[in-house]
Amino acid sequence: MTLPTSLKSVWLPWLALTLACLLPVRGLGAERVRTDINPALLYYQAFALYPELPEEDRQHLFVTEWRNRPLDTRFDKLIVKYDNSFKLIRHAALARVSCDWGVDLSEGPDALLPGLAKAKLAAQATRLRVMWHLNNHRQAAAVEELVAAFHLGRNTSRDGVLISALVQFAIENILLSVVAENFYQFSPDSLQQLMAGFDHSPARGTIQASMNAEKTSFRDWLVARIREFQHETPDDDAAVMAKARALLGRTLSDSDKPDLSGADRMIASANGTSAGLLARLQEIDPVYAEATTLLGLPFEQFQSGVHGFEEKLATNTNPFVKSFFPAVTKSRGKEFAVMTKLEMVRAAIAYRLGGEEAFAKIQNPCDSGPFPLERFSFEDVDRGIILRSNVRWTGYDEVLIFVEKPGVPFQVHGKNAGQPLPKEPAK
Repeated sequence: MTLPTSLKSVWLPWLALTLACLLPVRGLGAERVRTDINPALLYYQAFALYPELPEEDRQHLFVTEWRNRPLDTRFDKLIVKYDNSFKLIRHAALARVSCDWGVDLSEGPDALLPGLAKAKLAAQATRLRVMWHLNNHRQAAAVEELVAAFHLGRNTSRDGVLISALVQFAIENILLSVVAENFYQFSPDSLQQLMAGFDHSPARGTIQASMNAEKTSFRDWLVARIREFQHETPDDDAAVMAKARALLGRTLSDSDKPDLSGADRMIASANGTSAGLLARLQEIDPVYAEATTLLGLPFEQFQSGVHGFEEKLATNTNPFVKSFFPAVTKSRGKEFAVMTKLEMVRAAIAYRLGGEEAFAKIQNPCDSGPFPLERFSFEDVDRGIILRSNVRWTGYDEVLIFVEKPGVPFQVHGKNAGQPLPKEPAK
């Protein structure tokens, strides 16, 4: 994205925003804010206000494991620097209009997605700010910022791009683990508000829905570019193929150096002609259609069909197939995992509020019944409940441990759930 360079076009709006953001940020609930602003605009403004921390301060804030130590004065001074960013993130959660990041898919793989890393940083900062708010007896602020960050995570996928959906899943995973590790500090009312806020967030972007943007950004974009080359030199296919080779090499590369060997393999499979390349690209349309259908199936049906689909991908002789469909089934597995974790949070809250009877009413979205309810002990001390599911697309059971009483911290999710925290890197 290119920012306007005119001094007048930048200075006046920026001055207005800066003055607004210097106002006190406490008590947002009592403020009246506009709800007709594109949330993406507010998010970009929030990202622009992130503090530029020196590396030593960044490490102190984000690398230190704060669960096993008091929040020090330096922590307080650093975390407050995110106040104005979170003011805007909270405002965005109140918006009544859809989120449009302004991503131009006509640029194909060159389309810029500048908000993704910043959105994930917001989730990481939320984890620290929730600890800070709870430590200072501000439950309402902790709930509000958790819900606002959850909205941001869901809105991250509004551009329909696959990588954006994956970042959305990562943000959800961070925030749901924040609920689990601080579970005992939330009051019943706060837990109810959290779940209601999650439920009223924008719909989760799906891997199935991202297939349209994937096709537009790669297959359709390449077809359009090759046809442009043909139009530019209609009687010189060698010139068309020289441009196509450079384009393919750049598209296939994960670095600044073009992957010309990969481009040559694709050109060879197309008999060295632009017409052959277009034909090979058209051959993958049925693969997109089959993938789109498969990625929308519920868990058991997906499990039944995914291995056959992966075998088809592995044996397909069209080199574009292996380039354009490298991770869609694994991505759907990550989607099932985050769906499961959200229901684990719902089940744990139901248990806290209504006991085993309420807990049993919450269904595992990847199974035919409720989650097993188990107590969890750490160092021979009962510390809470552990919920697990047989979703193993990440290579291990999905687990979330809800901490019901304070004590020595441990890992609450992932393959090392229930294990001691990893040692911090030496400073």
